[in-house]
Amino acid sequence: MSENLHLVCAHCQGLNRVPRARLKDGPRCGKCRAVLLDGQVINLSEATFDNFIRKNDLPVVVNFWAAWCGHCRNFRSVFEVAAAQLQYQACFAKVESEEAPALTRRLAVKGLPTHILFCAGREVARQSGAMPLAAFMQWLQPYI
Repeated sequence: MSENLHLVCAHCQGLNRVPRARLKDGPRCGKCRAVLLDGQVINLSEATFDNFIRKNDLPVVVNFWAAWCGHCRNFRSVFEVAAAQLQYQACFAKVESEEAPALTRRLAVKGLPTHILFCAGREVARQSGAMPLAAFMQWLQPYI
């Protein structure tokens, strides 16, 4: 494993190099000074998606959702808890499918919510549907 990780800032899209041993020390973006790993879910758009997914060395879990979807609204709190619990092991992001229709089509997202796990810019796992926290964490466990 590399001694340094590359992390993309959710606020300015700046690329940061962080020593693996310092991940829990509250690293900040060298460009905008925002905290890089705060345990919050990041909003991605069609414009920011590819850069964030491809350049992050941590796995990125993306939740595709829609405001009108009841299952998506119910799953939101599960996704937020997972993001807080795994903040130093993965990045958690969400994409509003109706605000990013080209991205949603490109990734062949058929049902909502859909969760896609990316490692090194590549999709490694996909799961559709809301689930309890324990089941979601179990789904993530082999990859994180």
